[in-house]
Amino acid sequence: MWPALAKITLSLRITGVRGDGFHWLDAEMVTIDLADELWISAGDSLTVVAAPTAARVPTGSDNLVARALAAVGRRAAVRLVKRIPAGAGLGGGSADAAAILRWAGVSDLEMAARLGSDVPFCLVGGRARVAGIGEVLEPLPFQERMFTLLTPPFGVSTPAVYRMWDAMGGPRADGPNDLEPAALAVEPRLAQWRDRLGDLSGQTPVLAGSGSTWFVEGVFEGPDLVVTRTDRP
Repeated sequence: MWPALAKITLSLRITGVRGDGFHWLDAEMVTIDLADELWISAGDSLTVVAAPTAARVPTGSDNLVARALAAVGRRAAVRLVKRIPAGAGLGGGSADAAAILRWAGVSDLEMAARLGSDVPFCLVGGRARVAGIGEVLEPLPFQERMFTLLTPPFGVSTPAVYRMWDAMGGPRADGPNDLEPAALAVEPRLAQWRDRLGDLSGQTPVLAGSGSTWFVEGVFEGPDLVVTRTDRP
């Protein structure tokens, strides 16, 4: 079994846009103990067993597991037990792709970045400053921290959020995540979930990546809340 651990983006600044449309990042990411499982054997298939919160996972050639297998030129029968919510900003698909790269013995961060900007970090894990388009990693000392997550029953399209960020003129957020204003513009329902977690915790929630998950530091109890801790690579 190959675990695929989720990540939280603690801070995200967008520092520029490349000529090809990809965005330059300056972020801090940490691995958390919420994880998918990949059971890999001989064959050529992908089966997804998804929890209700992860039921929106594609199973065709656009699944990041299939794309990662194609990138490394390998075939396998993969049974993906999906626990990380899809479209939630927790790097679920990227973590799955990174698990395939590890299984194939691939550690090339440039190759990982071609699959997605979160895949290089998910390949390395732990805690790191992330730059470039995701392929430049500066490891940071491990810190044991607890977070409470609230994921709405809908996902948010990462490409749509970046397009909105561009259309809005590249706003700098008041909080630690520059994508938050664009995500709220793409999916206004996010605001009510932010306020719900804020009321429960007494803190100002932070959007995980491009959304849809909101998180606060610490342990809080309530409906639909998930408590996680940082995990070592």
